[in-house]
Amino acid sequence: MAKKVKTEVVETKKRRQKAEKGSFKRAMVKLLLYCRKYWWWMALAIALGAVGVVFQIIGPNKISDITNLIVQGLRTTGSVDTKAVTDIAIFLVIIYVAGAILTYFQQFILTTVTQKVTRKFRHDISHKINRMPLNYFDTHMFGDILSRVTNDVDQVGQSMNQSIGNLFHSTILFLGVFIMMFVTEWILALTVIGATIIGFSFSLIFLTHSQKYFVQNQKNLAELNAHAEEVYSGHNVVQLFNAKEQTEKEFHRINKRLYTSGWKSQFISGVMGPIMGFVGNFGFVAVVIVGAILAIYRGEDLGTITAFMIYVRLFANPLSQIAQSLTSLQSTSAASDRVFEFLEAKELADESGKTLVLENVKGDVSFQHVVFGYDKNKTIIKDFSAEIKAGQKVAIVGPTGAGKTTLVNLLMRFYEINSGDIKIDGVSIKDIKRENVHKLFGMVLQDTWLFEGTIKENLRYNTENITDEQIVEACKKVGVDHFIQTLSHGYDTIIDDAVNLSAGQKQLLTIARTMLENCPMMILDEATSSVDTRTEVLLQQAMDKVMEGRTSFIIAHRLSTIKNADIIFVLKDGDIVESGNHEQLLAANGFYADLYNSQFEEE
Repeated sequence: MAKKVKTEVVETKKRRQKAEKGSFKRAMVKLLLYCRKYWWWMALAIALGAVGVVFQIIGPNKISDITNLIVQGLRTTGSVDTKAVTDIAIFLVIIYVAGAILTYFQQFILTTVTQKVTRKFRHDISHKINRMPLNYFDTHMFGDILSRVTNDVDQVGQSMNQSIGNLFHSTILFLGVFIMMFVTEWILALTVIGATIIGFSFSLIFLTHSQKYFVQNQKNLAELNAHAEEVYSGHNVVQLFNAKEQTEKEFHRINKRLYTSGWKSQFISGVMGPIMGFVGNFGFVAVVIVGAILAIYRGEDLGTITAFMIYVRLFANPLSQIAQSLTSLQSTSAASDRVFEFLEAKELADESGKTLVLENVKGDVSFQHVVFGYDKNKTIIKDFSAEIKAGQKVAIVGPTGAGKTTLVNLLMRFYEINSGDIKIDGVSIKDIKRENVHKLFGMVLQDTWLFEGTIKENLRYNTENITDEQIVEACKKVGVDHFIQTLSHGYDTIIDDAVNLSAGQKQLLTIARTMLENCPMMILDEATSSVDTRTEVLLQQAMDKVMEGRTSFIIAHRLSTIKNADIIFVLKDGDIVESGNHEQLLAANGFYADLYNSQFEEE
């Protein structure tokens, strides 16, 4: 039994290692294809690097010539041919300077390419986010998504910048030195290669087991970001429930995992340098010993041995840089894999073929046997049907989880219905683009959203041809103009942490922004639930101004705010259980009456 368990563990480990190896190859192929636009530039960089390497590997042979000239002159005539030595020295200076310039341009091109790739990643992610269905964000933590956009993209850019140039240059240098060593002296060449193989085999052991740590490090970093984003966005709740110790324990648990994976991955990166340093020193010693033997028994000249001492360094350094570059590419692979996973996620269906555009909308809305569930196995909206006439004020009420917000999300096409249909002025919303549907509705949500900018910029957000006079008029209608005038710069006041706005003031600004949008229909989703009773009255008056002459859908827990609704739909478990106006529903003494009376038991 124990043997069987051990065999299964070994097999599982092999499958995991095979999957990690496949993941590395798959990610690097995707990254290479993603960079195909820059292949010509990369080829030019490789060509420049190759010429630079040729200049670099010519040097040891010329140094060998200088050594032989000096030794021969001292042995025969007692003087050195300084002109010949000077000519070779000048030639060496020229080729080394030329090699350095070419290497500089190679690195310049590759750095530019990697930064362009990073910029392209961010650009594509920015566009991708706007094409993603909302259910993706329902199933992924915001911190994890942010980590892909920031940390993973930065990791790809940094590691590509550090590794690609070194990898190309080192590979070319390695091959060039390899050829030149055999051309110069094959016995010493085999000595260097043998010493290098012994040392390099150790580095391969580390490389083959390291990819999982780089992958895990990126995942742990994303998890830490997600946890931090959640905790700090809900800091007040953490303080209220005295959950500081619990959140700190969770943070330390994730941080410890990040520390472990980070330590292991960085240790592997750091240990490559000392290993390859040992390879160089070991090769250096081997060349000295074998060279001395050849000099004694074969009369090998001192210049050849001197050249090989330089070749040992030139041969070991590229291997060290290749090993470090491969280690860095593992970080690139792990990060790019997460970025590509996001970029390849399922998008909203393409609607470029839809040409129908709704204009001059009256506001008739029809729900026809709508069925929907976020999960295919759990239906929330069950056979919902309703007819709303243009200009009607429709309230949707019901207990938590009844499907109220889901209903308006379906109306806005934030989600696609499973079956049935929703029509606006007799036209199915499936037949028109989502952008067209969104333009038909103004929305005021419970959670206000204002960006850092002037009040005027916030009110004019993405709405064209809005004059300052229209902005002031809208603010007067909703009752927020007086407050704005009291601010230091009025409508040009920048909304940031220094400007303390109450929840009611923020909501009034969002209502004014919705009014300026001038949509034919309105949706108000719990717009007054987070304010006090007095502010609620002000908001209600402001919303009444916005809803004038528009088909409006109001979701409210406070039933006192929807008394004047033309029709009230009472939802329970995804179905309409009652409908009518406030008086009719109270007179029916049914589920709505129970909900309403439960809020006013003391009365």
